[in-house]
Amino acid sequence: MPLNKIRLFLRARKELKAFLALPKASRKITFYSEDAHSMMHFEGLINALTKTHKESVCYLTSDPFDPVFQRNDPMVLPFFIGEGVVRTTAFYKLNADLCIMTMPDLETFHLKRSKAHSVHYLYLFHAMVSTHSNYRKGAFDHYDTIFCTGPQQVEEIRATERVYGLTPKNLYEDGYRRIEALIEEVKSYRADNGTTIESETKTIIVAPSWGKNAILEVCGEELVGHLLEAGYNTIVRPHPMTTKYNPLILQNLSASFGAHKRFKLQTDIRDKKTLFESHVMICDWSGVAMEYAFSCERPVIFIDVPKKLNNPEADRIGIEPIESSIRTKIGRIVSMESISSISESIEELYQDKSSFLDSIQKVRMDSVFNLGESLEKAAQKVVEIANKVN
Repeated sequence: MPLNKIRLFLRARKELKAFLALPKASRKITFYSEDAHSMMHFEGLINALTKTHKESVCYLTSDPFDPVFQRNDPMVLPFFIGEGVVRTTAFYKLNADLCIMTMPDLETFHLKRSKAHSVHYLYLFHAMVSTHSNYRKGAFDHYDTIFCTGPQQVEEIRATERVYGLTPKNLYEDGYRRIEALIEEVKSYRADNGTTIESETKTIIVAPSWGKNAILEVCGEELVGHLLEAGYNTIVRPHPMTTKYNPLILQNLSASFGAHKRFKLQTDIRDKKTLFESHVMICDWSGVAMEYAFSCERPVIFIDVPKKLNNPEADRIGIEPIESSIRTKIGRIVSMESISSISESIEELYQDKSSFLDSIQKVRMDSVFNLGESLEKAAQKVVEIANKVN
C-alpha cells in the first residue's frame, strides 16, 4: 500500500474513533459527504441549523481536503472517514439520531444502514432530475425521509411505491437551495459587472454528464471545433467523474484546443463566474441544465446523445422523466447529425430572447418547491425530525 494511502487510512481510523467517542447528544445531527462538492448542497442548511437553531452538527467526509476542514466552526465537527474499510465500518456502527446524505443506493452496495443503532436516514437531492430514470432501481428504498426538489419527484416516488408495494416514505416538499443561491449570485454579479445577453461575442458553456454516451466521450472535440470555428468563446466544464476517471479526454481537448485564445477548460465547477457571463449551455442529460436555465435564465442546447439508462425498469413507473420533458421548454434539441450547424440553433434562440425567458421562468415556478424561501423551512423540518427521533 502506498505511503499516502497508509497515512489516509490511519487518519480515517483515528477520526472515526474520535467521532464514536463523542457524547451521543453531539451526534444528534450527522451529515455524510462523498466529496468536496457535497458542501455546495449542505452549506446553507448547516448554517441555518448552527446559527439560527443553535444545533451542533457532525460532518463525516470521504474527502481529506473537504472545505469543511477550513471552517473552524465549533458548531460543526468534521471527521475524515475515507472511502474504504473505515467508511464501511463507520456506516455499520453509526450512532446518530439523524443522518443526512446526498448519496443514493443506501443498503444496495457496500454502505449499509447502521446495524448497531436505530438511525433515521434523510436523503437530500443534489440535482432536480427524475428519481426513477436517472437513478438505479431501489436507489431511495432504504431512506426514511426524502427531501424532494419539486412535485415531479413526489409523484415519481409515490408511483414507485405503488408499483413495487413499498412502505410509503416520509416525503417533504423541500425545494432546491442551490438554485436559490445561484439566482441571487447571478443578480448580484450582473448588477456589479453589467453583463448582458447582448454581449458582442457569445460565450458557450459545454457542461455534459459523464459516461460512454456523454458529449465529451461521443463528440467532444467535434463540437468544440465547430463552436470555435463559429467565433464563440467556448468553455468546457467536464463532470467531476470525467475529470476523475477519464482524464485522457481532457488531455486530448487541451492538446487540440489549448492554444486557442477562445477556448478554456474549467475543471473546478465551483467557479461560477463563467456561468454568469455565458449565453448558452450545451448539455446532454445532466441535471446541471436545469440549474443553469433556472438560475441564469439562459437557454440550453441539448445534444441528443443516447440517454444513460440507470434503471432498466423505469418505464414501469409510467411517468416521463423531467430531464426529458423539460428539454424543449428551456431550450432546444440538436441531433448528432446537426452538430456542424449548431451555431444556427444558437442564433435562432437569440432571435427572440423574451420567448425563452418567459418559458424558463414559467417552468421554473412549476418545477421547484418553495422557490426563494426553502432554507428556513428545511432547517425547521430537520430539527423536528431529529428531535422526534431523539
